[in-house]
Amino acid sequence: MRLARRVLPVLLLGALVLTGCKGAGPAPRKSGDVVGIYSGELTTINYLVTATTAEQSVAANCIDCLVEYDNLGILRPALATSWEVSPDGLTWTFHIRKGVKWLTYQGKEYAEVTAQDWVDAAKYILNPKNASQTADIVYRVIKNAEKYFNGEITDFNEVGVKAKDKYTLVYTLEKPVPYFLSMLTYCPFMPVNGKFLQEVGDKFGTDNEYLLYNGCYIFSVWEPHNQQVFVKNEKYWDAKNVHIPRLIFKFNQEAATLAPELFLRGEITGAGIPTDALDEWMKDPQKSKMVRPAETSFYTYFYAFNFNPKFPAEYEPENWKIAVNNLNFRKAIFHALDRRAALLTTDPYYPERMINNTITPKNFAAYGGKDFTQIGELAEISNRDSFNPELALQYRDKAKQELAGKVKFPVKVMMPYNTGSTSWTNRVQVVEQQLENLLGKDFIDIIPVGFPPTGFLNATRRAGNYALMECNWGPDYADPETYTDPFYPGSNYNWPEMAEGYLEPNGKTKYQNMVDEAKAEVIDIGRRYELFAKAEAFLINEAFVIPYSVGGGGYVATKLEPFTSPYAPFGVSSLKYKGQVVLDKPMSTEEYKAAYEKWLKDREAALQQEAAKAKK
Repeated sequence: MRLARRVLPVLLLGALVLTGCKGAGPAPRKSGDVVGIYSGELTTINYLVTATTAEQSVAANCIDCLVEYDNLGILRPALATSWEVSPDGLTWTFHIRKGVKWLTYQGKEYAEVTAQDWVDAAKYILNPKNASQTADIVYRVIKNAEKYFNGEITDFNEVGVKAKDKYTLVYTLEKPVPYFLSMLTYCPFMPVNGKFLQEVGDKFGTDNEYLLYNGCYIFSVWEPHNQQVFVKNEKYWDAKNVHIPRLIFKFNQEAATLAPELFLRGEITGAGIPTDALDEWMKDPQKSKMVRPAETSFYTYFYAFNFNPKFPAEYEPENWKIAVNNLNFRKAIFHALDRRAALLTTDPYYPERMINNTITPKNFAAYGGKDFTQIGELAEISNRDSFNPELALQYRDKAKQELAGKVKFPVKVMMPYNTGSTSWTNRVQVVEQQLENLLGKDFIDIIPVGFPPTGFLNATRRAGNYALMECNWGPDYADPETYTDPFYPGSNYNWPEMAEGYLEPNGKTKYQNMVDEAKAEVIDIGRRYELFAKAEAFLINEAFVIPYSVGGGGYVATKLEPFTSPYAPFGVSSLKYKGQVVLDKPMSTEEYKAAYEKWLKDREAALQQEAAKAKK
């Protein structure tokens, strides 16, 4: 299954952070308005159809889901006050919050939100004529939804979404989906008022006037290529946790270029600081106090060893194939890679925050009060630095002995890079020098090969045209299973199923069998996570890949308070301004680091608290 990728929203360039707030408190905090600029106009605000982040961010702030994430990544009730799941994991029953109103763009009450609104939304999405770009998210999990979408059945009553009564919604799944709750934070699982939908017809979502609102904000003004204005929904069910009165975005074709200067002049709330301007900001006594790191993402970056080499003869693919199938050869490179040195090309001031020791990033998923990366064998990997020169040399010497007479030294290591990325271009040179200096040029010959941005992946990774390459992957849902996809047979990352010596009697590789066992456990989530952690630890310990970094990063100057908006690596919760506050002045890097450390402790405590609740 491929869900819509989540990337940084563009409504407020460089200032809308990914982490954010639990939103608890006896009274609203004082905050000014958010003012930003944007260069790409919305084409639709029909949240049941669109798959773009900019357009889904409108929905995130204007329409609520059944559930939402707080600032610590804990799933909380939203338009559903509670829910139950059947023992077989197939039937999910949600109790809808009473008294929530649909409002017009002028703030007038239109109707009450009821269970039928989710049924009407599903019926709209599953009608192929409406061309929903996210229909597959629904029909891959809901019973009979795909059959209805394909016209194999015509009675919508056979589809597994029903309003049992006015305030009771029931979803029936095709098969148990342990991460189903996280899927409910995506736009295709948002409600819609069926009566309004019929009234406006094809105009639904074409203008702010043709939309109803039940979320934090009402889209009150939309003047294309001029401005967008969102005002706080004073009738919102959780209004006390919405602190920013208005979101004002002004159109400017030069938004990315002009944003830093407009921020310095006090005209906008925040701006991303371009890499080529970062040194100047950091060295300026006043500007440096305004700059802080931007949030990292849940894209995972890793160096992959290719077991299916298809690169030109000049790089000796057959020689590489023999070498890469030697475990000690892979481990020598695994422990020789200085990831901090490599990351200095991306973040010269705070590279440590981006280092990732596992494939699944920290703070992505947790169970039983433990972060996934701290479960089982994965904990030791997560808590150490893979860079170990002494070990690297030991494995090099073993590899030399085992490969003597079998391979030609130095082994050529063809390493592609994207010439459109300055940091990547610099990084391959750093990695080349660092690995060759440590392991010896008589052992390996790292050969960087540049490819143009257009068609880059088709020409390199997907074609098997590399020996060692920096790759990445992003999550599709709230479960560790999503990070196994690149390494499962049928993928086009590094073909670990073709590695020698790992086939088991059933014809599958050991990793594949481990993943299949984890996938099959859909009831005992603790056991499921343990099995996935074991599979990931195996992948890393066998040095099929070298975990490297998380995505995102960069630097911003912004008055928006970090760690106060919803925190989630999937769905639309993280696009919300709920919980956020516009501070009197920007937070510095030092202040940001302190706030981040506090957030980590608060999240750990919250996970422990949730685990204790689950045991009762």
